[in-house]
Amino acid sequence: MSAADKITETVTNNDVVLYMKGTKTMPQCGFSSRVAGVLNFMDVDYADVNVLADEEIRQGIKDYSDWPTIPQLYVKGEFVGGCDIITEMTLSGELDELFEKSGVTFDKEKADQIRAANQQ
Repeated sequence: MSAADKITETVTNNDVVLYMKGTKTMPQCGFSSRVAGVLNFMDVDYADVNVLADEEIRQGIKDYSDWPTIPQLYVKGEFVGGCDIITEMTLSGELDELFEKSGVTFDKEKADQIRAANQQ
């Protein structure tokens, strides 16, 4: 199975997928840590794929999305973005809207807490 086939299977079979450096419990870069931290805090159920464990997937995900950096978030099979985009979407409420529209369960109160903490 090719890297593209593995990626397609993963993003199709999971509502939310984060391709990251490390794992959701042990991120290995600051950008991956930020996105995983947001998803973990908001109690989103997501699959994490450690690109450091598989060089084919590490390059394959960049080719698949035509996006040069990791992490990469997918919701319902669609590429959403990397760290900066997810951060902006979290702070603007767009990520909440995407999760609601996609039927992804998350803790709205915790999402509001993130925004409140960043209003300083």
